[in-house]
Amino acid sequence: MISAPLVSQLGRDAAFALHAVAGAARLPRAIESDVASSARTKPDASPVTLADFVVQAVIAARLARQYPDDVLVAEEDATALGVPNGDLTDRIVHMVRREEPGATRARVLAWIDRGRGSPGRRFWTLDPIDGTKGLLRGGQYAVALALIVDGSVQVGVLGCPRLPWPGRASAPPERSSRIHGGFAVAARGKGTWWTVAGDTPAVRLGVSSVADPASARVLHSVEASHSNTDRLHDVLAHLGVREPPLIMDSQAKHAVLAGGGADILLRVPTQLGSREAIWDQAAGSLIVEEAGGRVTDLTGRPLDFSTGRRLARNEGVVATNRLLHETVLAALRSCPSRLR
Repeated sequence: MISAPLVSQLGRDAAFALHAVAGAARLPRAIESDVASSARTKPDASPVTLADFVVQAVIAARLARQYPDDVLVAEEDATALGVPNGDLTDRIVHMVRREEPGATRARVLAWIDRGRGSPGRRFWTLDPIDGTKGLLRGGQYAVALALIVDGSVQVGVLGCPRLPWPGRASAPPERSSRIHGGFAVAARGKGTWWTVAGDTPAVRLGVSSVADPASARVLHSVEASHSNTDRLHDVLAHLGVREPPLIMDSQAKHAVLAGGGADILLRVPTQLGSREAIWDQAAGSLIVEEAGGRVTDLTGRPLDFSTGRRLARNEGVVATNRLLHETVLAALRSCPSRLR
């Protein structure tokens, strides 16, 4: 159960997204010890596991019931399964039935493939397991779902099963340290909130008040391939950052930034012309913005989610507590890319 007052406050779309992610996020926790045996490598060299397909199927099924006319744009599709009648498909169907008792093989494959939709005026975008390598290595991962209308993110939810609390403190106010994870949820104009399953009240998240870049905490991806580390280090040296970085996988980083647990997040392209997938940024960007932060590309342009499955008009991502944003953009201009 999710706090009823929070559901009422955020509106129907956010309530649906939060409940859908909360239900689906239970499943990866149940099969964490089994995901490694199901890992496969996709053509882009990224991994995909049993958990990715299970979560995508469950959320797609709920979307089909509640919003049958809404398009889903998601990272996975059933072709990555290879032989659709194989053992992995059977395992996926078995797990999906925990949340969708009427699931059949045909229905599960159709739900997964619903994610092949084309972005339009109103659509949902999903990364079923953002940070699959984090899931596999015992690090952070997130279930990331967002609603986009007219190119603008209106709802964002991050289910973070391994993130106890996104703030600087070790545990949220009046919360037990036994809580193992939670959900960051934002609705346009209604703030960003952190909640856990149960009757405990939600906590509103807010970015930090750090204004001196030397004191800023910077979030790094674990995977070096996710960001141009040479330029990143140039920028941090230019800023005079003294604090050690926080290194973690997935859009859980956005929740930490939104909660004031860090101050700067940079995603610097590793190749000329590379563009971010929308499901890697949509939910997290709104989570940060509604907590009082700012999110742009490396040149200061707002992220434009009207250009298809990738942010075609944006280069990289800068997310900050807002106070540091212009300083970071200036540092980026002073430290040009070394890519040729």
